[in-house]
Formats: sequence, C-alpha cells, structure tokens
Amino acid sequence: MISIVIPTQGDEAETVATLAALVPGSAAGMVRDVVLADRGGDGDIARVADVAGCRFLKFEGTRADAIAAGVKLTRGAWLMFLHAGAVLESSWIDETAQFIDSVRMSGRHRAGVFRYARSPYAEGGIGSALRQMTRAMTGPSANQGLLIARTHYERLGGYAPGARGAEAKLLAKLGRGNRAMLRTRIFVPA
Repeated sequence: MISIVIPTQGDEAETVATLAALVPGSAAGMVRDVVLADRGGDGDIARVADVAGCRFLKFEGTRADAIAAGVKLTRGAWLMFLHAGAVLESSWIDETAQFIDSVRMSGRHRAGVFRYARSPYAEGGIGSALRQMTRAMTGPSANQGLLIARTHYERLGGYAPGARGAEAKLLAKLGRGNRAMLRTRIFVPA
C-alpha cells in the first residue's frame, strides 16, 4: 500500500530508529516497500537495508534528488517520505489508513504531514525556542514527513531535480488547503 523513502547520510543509529517505528506498520500490511537512499555513507546503511529487507540506493547529490531517485524504485500507490532519525508514534498505522480511506472517498487530492514533536533527547535553550516559534509561523517542514498519493506527487511534479529547497517547494505547492496536519506526532532529532 505505502512505499517509504528515507534519505540517509550514513548514520546507522538514526536510520535504525526510523525503521524500528515502521515495523508494526509492515506487520499490519501497510508498508509495501522501503527504500534507503544513502548519500555518502561508508556502507553501514547498505548493511542495515539488507538486514531490514529494504532496497538500498547509493546516491550522490541533494537529499531531494536522492528521494526522487528512491521514488523510482518504489511500487506503492501511496508514498511516505521520512528523514533518518525521525520516529513516528505507534498511532501512525491507524491514522494513515483512515487518512488514505478519507482521501479516496472524498475524491479530493490531499497530502498528510505528521505533527512535529521535539525529541526528548534534543538540547533545549534559546535556539530551540526560536526554532519552535519559526515552525509555528511558517508551517510544517520537510523533516515532519509527508504522506501523499503517488498520482498526486507526480501531478505536482515531485521533487524538482537539482532545485534548491525542493522539499519545501513541494510542501508549498500543496498549500494549506491540500495538506492535512495529522494527529500522529513525529519525533525529530534537533
């Protein structure tokens, strides 16, 4: 049902944390395939992909280009984009299924973004407070994950190759009206 693309940068611990949160969804039949698009790692991510049963893509270039290349390897009707280190709450499975059903029944093209939650291990301070205020004013960011139908992703042009800020541009193309804030929280590192 859902194909998940995770751009990584060789950080095994962050990638494993993200994958661990996806295991219940895989067991429930929600996850069709996962692609780890590694940008500049030393082979640890290839080993993680092998152990976890994911597809592995070694990629040189921007994160958005790696994601776009990863999409080409997927087969699901729905796409989910997560950054390595982002961990979804366990409620993601039920809410994702409900969101997909509601989009299908409405006939309206919508995408879902998970609710930001600061990692309990991230450092606090004034910098953290400023990022929180910025997030509140500007809306969701790419590290909050994105759930979108493949047809809608393609209709919007996906991630433009070589474009600066391609992840933010895709969120902007969705606009507020075609983007739902899901209740499920996503814990993101710093």
